[in-house]
Amino acid sequence: MTTLPQAPEIPGAKHLHSGKVRDLYELESGDLLMVATDRMSAFDWVLESVIPDKGKVLTAMSLWWFEQLDVPNHIISTDVPAEVAGRAVVCEKLAIYPVECVARGYLSGTGLVDYNATGAVCGIPLPGGLVEGSRFDTPIFTPATKAELGEHDENVSYDVVVATVGADTAAVLRDTTLEIYTTARAMAEERGIILADTKFEFGARADGTLVLADEVLTPDSSRFWPADQWAPGKQQPSYDKQIVRDWLQFESGWDRTSGEAPPPLTDEVVERTRSSYIAAYEQLTGRKFEG
Repeated sequence: MTTLPQAPEIPGAKHLHSGKVRDLYELESGDLLMVATDRMSAFDWVLESVIPDKGKVLTAMSLWWFEQLDVPNHIISTDVPAEVAGRAVVCEKLAIYPVECVARGYLSGTGLVDYNATGAVCGIPLPGGLVEGSRFDTPIFTPATKAELGEHDENVSYDVVVATVGADTAAVLRDTTLEIYTTARAMAEERGIILADTKFEFGARADGTLVLADEVLTPDSSRFWPADQWAPGKQQPSYDKQIVRDWLQFESGWDRTSGEAPPPLTDEVVERTRSSYIAAYEQLTGRKFEG
């Protein structure tokens, strides 16, 4: 069973909720304080091991992307309590849509599993003969359910999204997701990184404005591959949490079906993961990570 450490007390902030990586608080102003921790999740478990500086990397990278994208976002301020400086933002309260908005430009992960089983991803038929790392001619929208802590997000068809949020909203979520992905993929490619896939969360303001929320285009929510090493037909080198997934699956001796918690990460895996997150941030933004 996934358990989380108790969220730290922050003066002037009321703890509301903790997810796999983030702790959410309400400020006296009524705005939200979203804190990115150093927790690492994989296979629906929050691991015992943490990745030093991970929360700061996720926050810095999200803020950089929010600056680049011409889309309303939930950020109000980076003026946060000293206890969480560098790893938190003040953000709007929104009505969050209960859909993981996933865009894929390459075949990997659960998309590959679905394709191998059905020849489609989220009900979208794809050409035959695709392999791990194959690039799609046109990116696809492959939504998923938003699972509770310890549960697994499930890929669903577009029809399920329509049934959940209505046809008009579903179309806006799909189109906005693909527009952002297409823009971000081009920017990443200019910097030598393939953005294979990513997921977004959206909410609505009281006036109905669609707002990009949570984190955006980070190594936790995306697959980043070195462009000069891309080779379809094999597992791709990555700048994301695939390092952790691969170690747990193939090297740690852990049995995913056992119901037992994953083992602690080795120091080498922790440092390699930390370094990959920082490398992704620095290569994408052109900025030095200060820690």
